Amino acid sequence: MAGRTLFDKIWDNHVVADLGDGFSLLHVDRHLVSDPGSKALAALRQRGHAVRNPELTFATPDHTVSTAPGRTGHTANALRYLKDLRHETHAQGIRLFDLGQPGQGIVHVVGPELGLTLPGASIVCSDSHTCTHGALGALAFGIGATEFQHVAATQTIVLQRPRQMRIWFDGTLPRGASAKDLILHTIGRLGATGASGCAVEYAGPAIDALDMEARMTVCNLSVEMGGRFGIIAPDARTFDYLRERPYAPTGALWERAVAQWGALHGDDDAVFDREVRIDASCIGPQITWGVGPQDVLDVGDVVPAPVGPTQQAALEYMGLRAGDPIAGTPIDWVFIGSCTNARISDLRLAAAVVRGRRVAAGVKAWVVPGSELVKRAAEDEGLDQVFRDAGFEWRESGCSLCVAGNGEAVPPGQRAVSTSNRNFVGRQGPGARTHLASPQMAAAAAVAGCIVDHRTLERHA
Repeated sequence: MAGRTLFDKIWDNHVVADLGDGFSLLHVDRHLVSDPGSKALAALRQRGHAVRNPELTFATPDHTVSTAPGRTGHTANALRYLKDLRHETHAQGIRLFDLGQPGQGIVHVVGPELGLTLPGASIVCSDSHTCTHGALGALAFGIGATEFQHVAATQTIVLQRPRQMRIWFDGTLPRGASAKDLILHTIGRLGATGASGCAVEYAGPAIDALDMEARMTVCNLSVEMGGRFGIIAPDARTFDYLRERPYAPTGALWERAVAQWGALHGDDDAVFDREVRIDASCIGPQITWGVGPQDVLDVGDVVPAPVGPTQQAALEYMGLRAGDPIAGTPIDWVFIGSCTNARISDLRLAAAVVRGRRVAAGVKAWVVPGSELVKRAAEDEGLDQVFRDAGFEWRESGCSLCVAGNGEAVPPGQRAVSTSNRNFVGRQGPGARTHLASPQMAAAAAVAGCIVDHRTLERHA
C-alpha cells in the first residue's frame, strides 16, 4: 500500500463521515468571513439557523471598504455591507475585527498573522484565494455561498477528494527574483488549467529557502492555474513564524502542537497523480503581458506572437504589439497591495527600491497595506515615510485596487503594474490594463514610469 501525502493525512484527520464515490463530510476548523459574507449570514439567520460554532468563525471587512486615508471614500454599497457585517456578527456571537482594530485587513493576511491559520487545520472562506493559508501546512480552500451556509450551520462541508499534484523546485532563486516570479513563471509554464481539480503541494530546495510570507505568495496563486488547494509542509520556519501569535497555542499546548505539526509531511513513498519539476535557478523577474496570469514572460523578453484568437484579443486589449520589448512600456498606475503581496516583507522590498527616488511624472502610485497590523508595523519602521517621500499614496488596509469593487479603480485604457493576483479584463476597473509583477518590479515601474527590470535600478543606485 502506497504511503500518504501531506494532503491525505490532513484530509483523513478531518473526515466525519465517508459518503462514498470519493466524497467525505469534513470538519471545518476555521471559517473566515469578509464583508460580502454578511449576506450569507443574514440568509442563514432568516432561515432559522444559528451559527453552529461562532467561536470558530472570524470576520473582518476587506473587499468593499475604502482604503482612502481616513476611510473617507466608502461607497453606499460598502457602508451597507459594513453595517450588515457588524449586525450579523454581533447577533450571532462571531468575533469581528473591525476597521481600525488590530486584526482588521485582508482576510488572507489576517489569518496567518493572528495565528488563526495553523498547520494541519481545515480552513474555508468565500474567496478563491483561501489557498494562501496552505503555506502554513493547512487544508485551505474557497467556498461558495451555499457552502458558506452549510459550514456556518454545521461546522462541516461535503467535499470530493481532489487529485493531487506536486511541483518540485530544484535549485534556488537567483538574485533579484522573488516568490512572485517563481509562481508566475510556473503558471506560465503549466497554463491556467495546469492544476485543474488538483491539490497542489509545493516542495524542493527553492521552497524550503523561502520565508513564510513568500510561501504565502506562492500558495496564493495556486487557483490561477486551476488548483483549489495549495500546500507546503510545515517546518521550523513555520513554527518560528507562529510562535506567540495571538491565537497560536501557548505553554504546554504549544509544545504538544509543535510535536504534532512536525509529523505533518508526506510519506517517502507517497504517490501523486502528477509531478512537475522546475529549476528555480533559471527564473528571473516576471511580468504579465495578457489578460491572465498565464500570459507571462521574463522582463527581458519581447511580447510573444499570439497563438490563436484568444491571445490576439488579449494583445489588442492590452494595447501591445508582438515582437516589441515588454521593458520600456509606459505605465500610468502602480498598485502595491492585495492578499498576494501586501505583507510587511513585501513593503520592505518595495521601499528598498524607491528609497531616495521619486515616482515618475504622470504616474499614480498607491501602497495599500494588507492589514492594520502590517500598516502599524510599516509605520513603526518608517516605511510609510519612505513611500510618501517618493510620491506614493499611503493608504488604509483592504483589498482596494485588486477587486475594483469598492469605488477604487484604474481608469479605462490606463496601464497599471500591480502586485495583485489577477489581470483579467476589467479586474482593476472597466478597460484597465494590468501587468502583474513582484513588489520590486512594481516599485521600479513607479519610479521609471515604465516597465523595467528592477535590477537595473539597483545597479544605478
